[in-house]
Amino acid sequence: MLTRYRVLAYVTGVLLVLLCLSMIAKYGLDIDGAADVTRVVAIAHGWLYVVYLVFAFDLGSKAKWPVGKQLWVLLAGTIPTAAFFVERKVTRELDAKVAEGTPVAAKVQA
Repeated sequence: MLTRYRVLAYVTGVLLVLLCLSMIAKYGLDIDGAADVTRVVAIAHGWLYVVYLVFAFDLGSKAKWPVGKQLWVLLAGTIPTAAFFVERKVTRELDAKVAEGTPVAAKVQA
């Protein structure tokens, strides 16, 4: 579960940085072909961000994060480079919990 979140965090982070660069090339530098690159990257980031939201929400609900933390992790895919920092922090936190052997409540069904 953590691995799929990490992969999507990196992918959406890279795509968001590429989107920002292509927008600068399109609007700021008026480079030929930048509009096509911007369109492709924007579509890819949009669809993969939705998948990122699902994975991040799933991870947060299973890790029992407070609402504020959950929102910050979900919004990290919309702020350029934030996904990289948030992913690193989440990974360290969850790895520490696993290393210390924090017990997880299991549901017993009769």
